[in-house]
Amino acid sequence: MVIKPPRLQKGDTVGIVTLGSPLAANRINEGISYLKSIGYEVVVGEHVYSASGFLAATPEQMASDLMNMFENKKVKWILPARGGVGVEGILPYLDFSIIAQNPKIVSGYSDITILLNVLYEYAQLITFQSLLLIDFKTNTPKYNFDQFFHATSTVTSPWQITNPPGVALRSLVPGNVSGPIVGGNLTSFVGTLGTSFEINTDGKIIVLEETHEPINTVYRYLNHLLLAKKFDDCLGIIMGECTNCQAAYGKTYTDLINQFLVPLGKPLMSNLATAHGRFKATIPIGATVNMNTYNRTMTVMEPTVSP
Repeated sequence: MVIKPPRLQKGDTVGIVTLGSPLAANRINEGISYLKSIGYEVVVGEHVYSASGFLAATPEQMASDLMNMFENKKVKWILPARGGVGVEGILPYLDFSIIAQNPKIVSGYSDITILLNVLYEYAQLITFQSLLLIDFKTNTPKYNFDQFFHATSTVTSPWQITNPPGVALRSLVPGNVSGPIVGGNLTSFVGTLGTSFEINTDGKIIVLEETHEPINTVYRYLNHLLLAKKFDDCLGIIMGECTNCQAAYGKTYTDLINQFLVPLGKPLMSNLATAHGRFKATIPIGATVNMNTYNRTMTVMEPTVSP
């Protein structure tokens, strides 16, 4: 049975961690100031401002910051500063039994989705592909905040994962399936294949998105997932955006979906506003979702937080 973290309320404490690449201090401070301005308390991990090349700190140090946030009784929401390389390096240093005993809201996207899916797989914790600290600024669309705070603050169900107005979901292969939803960044998942932390798609609905990759590289990654049998037993596929992904050899992202994924015959939708795009739907990793391609809906069938 999945573990649902306690719901988020104004005045709660947010724990800021950096778990991959470093982030400039002014960007960190901008996000912290915004969080405080909307009514949240903030505590900062020891290595949030650190920088050591392309990593913020050693994997052990970043993992220690994360575990400290799980063990801090005041912290209700763990918010990574950004994604970037290195997130997978912290995984061997996490204590999943402690995490399961101290459930918190954890959000993020990009490489952070490796962590989100591992927390669901190893600690049975529902997590959220959604906001990072870098998104807490004045020009972030209201839609992004509305999606996140609805998913993490209300205990009513069912509720819909919806695109912003004027952005239509596309139904490509018919089907109506229900199951836990997993997924996130395509590149990140390919990097974990063959490890004990690779994504488990058996009996799951999988959502994928990508950014800043040419389409021939996106094909390579999808084919790698196919050869690793990650599409064999999944219930359905939801393709998010491929943000700033350039066409290659005359083929676009839409072409790739139609020519590579449609023939798999799995219920399939595309054009979900996700992660690296300007608009970010909140995906509750591990929650049971109904995917109905006939009416182009994604319905979360259970509360994703506890009272």
